[in-house]
Amino acid sequence: MRVHTKKSGIFAEINMIPLIDVSLILLIIFMVITPFLVQSQIQVNLPKAATGTKGADEEVLKVQIAANGEIAVDGKKVKFQRLEKELILRFAKSYKKTVLVEADKSVAVEKVVTVLDIAKKLGAGKIGIAVKPEN
Repeated sequence: MRVHTKKSGIFAEINMIPLIDVSLILLIIFMVITPFLVQSQIQVNLPKAATGTKGADEEVLKVQIAANGEIAVDGKKVKFQRLEKELILRFAKSYKKTVLVEADKSVAVEKVVTVLDIAKKLGAGKIGIAVKPEN
């Protein structure tokens, strides 16, 4: 803080540059950390398969089903009753027409088939089920 004395009185001025620098650094930190926080919040133990291969590099819409029945679409938790509406919104917003279902190995097959059926009904071009390689 600088203080000037003149005949008319005291003039005080606060230096704003350090405050702006700190604000910009915090903004950059939050921009870098945000993608890591958006990733999936549910744990899925994928089943093993001998013929599992790495997927293509194209962007996919991931639907995760946890052992306790929780469902997440691209990392965002969704109630099962809202799954169809959420997929409609996701298909409308982007060109992603490939759906990858990551279901825990203890999830009932009926639930996985229901998710696959919803995706196919909404016009998904490709549908896949994620697995872990056996080795």
